Amino acid sequence: MRKILFALLLVLGASQAFSQNGIGIKAGLSSTKLDFENKQFVPADAQTGYHVGLFGRFGGAGFFVQPELLFTQTKGEFAFVPNGVAGGEEPEDYKAEFNRLDIPVMFGYRLFKVVRVMAGPIASININSNLENSVETVDDADFSSATFGYQAGLGFDIGNLSIDGRYEGGLSKVTDNIGAYSTDNRLNQWVLSVGFRIF
Repeated sequence: MRKILFALLLVLGASQAFSQNGIGIKAGLSSTKLDFENKQFVPADAQTGYHVGLFGRFGGAGFFVQPELLFTQTKGEFAFVPNGVAGGEEPEDYKAEFNRLDIPVMFGYRLFKVVRVMAGPIASININSNLENSVETVDDADFSSATFGYQAGLGFDIGNLSIDGRYEGGLSKVTDNIGAYSTDNRLNQWVLSVGFRIF
């Protein structure tokens, strides 16, 4: 993890030297929903999370690269129904909390010096995640140490202020299993953030 942090800080430092935009701080909110392919797990409505961190932006001729380093907390709720929804059993409700280090790298193009169109990969490193039901913490959920996804969206710049709206889709599993049940659950979310250029 130290190597990843060091590499990203180098990229952020380089952006100050070569960029039209420099380095800034950002924070925002997300609306997150767990997506299961296992019919025994039924996701609830989207949950609100937050993120805070740094961004750098550099490029030329309208094109730019925007690496970011963010602490992100997201949540998810779902019900476990052993024999599926049609089985008639009383569901068990679970709450998941994910604390992650997110490293998105956006590639984009600036339009009219104000609007940005962007997309790119995101790597998420698990810092501390847990799963709870109404009785106790569930210890046998096998959380992935890192996951990968993509983001795409639009941004707007007003002076030193930046506003970004993105959709994030998961490409790899958040957990390999919950108890004895294999899962293919992924985090999908809408992300809204506000940034401010400080250099």
